Amino acid sequence: MAEISVPKCSLYDTLVAAMKQRIATIKRVALYARVSTKDGRQDTENQLIALREYCGKQGWEIAGEYVDHETGGTSKRPHFQRMFADARARQFDLVLFWSLDRLSREGVSATLNHLERLTAAGVNWRSFTEEYLDSCGIFRDAVLSILATIAKQERVRRSERAAAAIARLRRSGHTEHLGRPRLVVDRAKARQLHEQGLSVRKIAGQMGLSIATAHRIVR
Repeated sequence: MAEISVPKCSLYDTLVAAMKQRIATIKRVALYARVSTKDGRQDTENQLIALREYCGKQGWEIAGEYVDHETGGTSKRPHFQRMFADARARQFDLVLFWSLDRLSREGVSATLNHLERLTAAGVNWRSFTEEYLDSCGIFRDAVLSILATIAKQERVRRSERAAAAIARLRRSGHTEHLGRPRLVVDRAKARQLHEQGLSVRKIAGQMGLSIATAHRIVR
């Protein structure tokens, strides 16, 4: 009877070993904190105190603290943008934030994109209050897969809502709001200017056309 060999190292052990290896590479950490100016009950300092203490226990050096006092519904936050610029420059190994909604409240698709941008820059990320949101953790791929699925459904719902709105406008006859307005071009004038010796570039500039469009008309 053939002998069946069982691997000594289980899949779980492999994942744990990979997680420990990723954590071992972390030396410098960036802290990100955010509160909305509309919510006076929150304070970024409360978030930062806990994040600093956590880094101290892990033996991590804090490379920088990025703090925004505005809505998370947009990525146009000064410190948020600077954090990504520094991430691309590899000024730290990991971004530690209080919770995912402190990092972004732009929706699942945009939030997933932010996490993927950090990963692409070679920077890990971790949520302090949500243990499963950890690029160093054993459930990293599962979490990203779930977020990607939710983001896809989010895009599908947006597309369905847009299609329904367009259909409603068409049924009501309000099609003037659909698409870009058509540009009315005085072709005779363009040709006349060309006959007068104006270059295609000057014709385009004078009539508010692209050079390609002006060239097609005079040809």
